[in-house]
Amino acid sequence: MSLKHKPTWRSAVIVAISAVILAGCTTPMNRLTPESKKVHLRMDSGFNADNCIWVGEVAGNEGHWYSYLFFPNDVLIEGAMYDIKNHANEIGANTVFVVAPQDFTTSFSIMGSAYICEQLEP
Repeated sequence: MSLKHKPTWRSAVIVAISAVILAGCTTPMNRLTPESKKVHLRMDSGFNADNCIWVGEVAGNEGHWYSYLFFPNDVLIEGAMYDIKNHANEIGANTVFVVAPQDFTTSFSIMGSAYICEQLEP
């Protein structure tokens, strides 16, 4: 009896699925839209919303119970930041004051207040 392993189509499928899963480990599932790049996230105590117009609450998250094992924390955080910026852009905001980053076991979530603020010229 020969102990040689003969590759089959099943082996090829397993290798392909493994490659896709591992490739997904380096980038978040949420993608930043080009329009959302202009949205600023603020977490600092120097943020003053006196000259801004509040437009709503927004949240962003990345990770799920079935996928969190494949993503390092920095990718989860990046995906949540992309998600909240996209939501803020959808409601016309250009600034989000982040009020509650939440690190859960299986995901990362960011919540904040979205504003339209005058952009200061440099």
